[in-house]
Amino acid sequence: MSNKKLLLNLYWHMHQPDYRDLVTGEYVLPWTYLHALKDYSDMAYHLEQNAAARASFNFVPILVEQLQDYAEQSRAGQWRDPLLHLLASPDLDHITDAECQLIVDSCFKAHHEKMLSPFPHYQRLLKLYELVAPIMQNGQFHYLSAQYKADLLVWYHLAWTGESLRRKNKTVQKLMQKGLLFTLEDRQALLGVISETLQNILPRYQALLAKGQIEISTTPYYHPILPLLIDLKSTRDAMPEAPLPQSAAYPDGYTRAVSHVAAAQAFHTQTFGEPAVGMWPAEGAVSHAALSLLAQQGVAWAATGQGVLANSLRKLDLPHEHTRDYLYQPYKITNGQQDIVCFFRDDHLSDKIGFEYSKQYASEAVHDFVQSLENILLHSGDETPVVSVILDGENAWEYYPYNGFYFLQELYQALAGHADIQMTTFSDILTMQQAQQLPPPKLLKDICAGSWVYGTFSTWIGEPAKNRAWDLLCEAKRQYDQHVHALSATAKEKCQQQLALCEGSDWFWWFGDYNNAQSVQSFDQLYRRNLSNLYQLLGLTPPAHLSQPISLGGGDAENAGTMRRGQT
Repeated sequence: MSNKKLLLNLYWHMHQPDYRDLVTGEYVLPWTYLHALKDYSDMAYHLEQNAAARASFNFVPILVEQLQDYAEQSRAGQWRDPLLHLLASPDLDHITDAECQLIVDSCFKAHHEKMLSPFPHYQRLLKLYELVAPIMQNGQFHYLSAQYKADLLVWYHLAWTGESLRRKNKTVQKLMQKGLLFTLEDRQALLGVISETLQNILPRYQALLAKGQIEISTTPYYHPILPLLIDLKSTRDAMPEAPLPQSAAYPDGYTRAVSHVAAAQAFHTQTFGEPAVGMWPAEGAVSHAALSLLAQQGVAWAATGQGVLANSLRKLDLPHEHTRDYLYQPYKITNGQQDIVCFFRDDHLSDKIGFEYSKQYASEAVHDFVQSLENILLHSGDETPVVSVILDGENAWEYYPYNGFYFLQELYQALAGHADIQMTTFSDILTMQQAQQLPPPKLLKDICAGSWVYGTFSTWIGEPAKNRAWDLLCEAKRQYDQHVHALSATAKEKCQQQLALCEGSDWFWWFGDYNNAQSVQSFDQLYRRNLSNLYQLLGLTPPAHLSQPISLGGGDAENAGTMRRGQT
């Protein structure tokens, strides 16, 4: 090995859309608090246990806002999440049929191989349900006793506890050992663990940030696709033949894009004490106009996918055949007045963590990852390679044994102790360049609009259901522009918040026949519910077509569709 080091940016993206109905204040889906209990908790734990390890995290503002909301609910003991409300209910004998339906519809939603099958008592609850499910279709909920519902609620939440909680928390250990016939006191004890975990999530990351062990970046507030808000036709930069929505453009989209970015920086400053130096644009979606906007808002760096860089080099007629010749360095994009440094994801290594290593023994996976980095360093010539491994920091782990505990533990140990690998952050790289310890970023004169998935926007636009969703949003935005000015200041603020929620990327992600039908249905319903709420807040009757599904799904996407590979 040479004396120079490989600089590794390990970057975990944490994101959930807003699952609240902003009219009722109730949570419609539970994924924010479940991922907090399992993944956000575990991911902090591994860095707390290895002070020599360094990484970057991206926290989307609307996720952080929900985490703060859940922490407040736990302090007040007044749950607006229906599942937590039921877990706390002293009388499960007299809950409504709708609440019974919610329990059985929700409490088996987990990766069965890793999160249900290891627990015999949880398996038994599933088998009992499968026996009576045909009867329950006729509304005969009395076949499930209050005790069954209590046990199912407890096991669902136990299955969603992080591995660090299972190893350290006596209450969780006691409940898992007991296994059945859970009492109200047992449920209250579990709620105590959930409450403590939710209240401590953000302080734990703030403590890691204060120690300088991590960098925390942000994303435009509600996770919108900035290039598409600015110009729907940017789709065709990477997909020249893609069908587009009937709407020619998203009305006043540039202003909306600026609003999301400015709101994100204000919220990040409020939460973490200073503005974010960098951003992960939602879905790594970039265009020259979007990156210029970020630079104008004072963002120093951004990150996106390897496919975007390859497409950009192709667009500029520059060499792009060999990854090692172009990928492992940052690039500068300029609008002539402001610059922004862009980092590009190593799709191969990132997708190995997201999709492949869960099938291997932890030691084998870590050895393969480290060996891959060593190989990059070996073939880097005189240059110092900067490798960016970027992926979902929450959805991958349920496919790993023990929520990825051994993989992450051994990965951090191997990387932090490696003589030729330096764990860094994106801002570290900028600091080294400013100190002339690294060469300046190479100029990229233009960038091909695209995302981290395939280097295109195909996951969010260009397919009939996705285009239909854009047309519904454009229609609602036109009504917003026409009517919002007549409202009071308070009503305007609520409408603006509701509009921003509808602009998020997640709704478009789920539309399409290749996705799981159950997931498509829940996100389809919530998207149309959000659009209907916007009309109602504007004082308008929602259009009748918002009662019709946009997409039915029915496919079997890898990892239940919660993640994608960067390359096909």
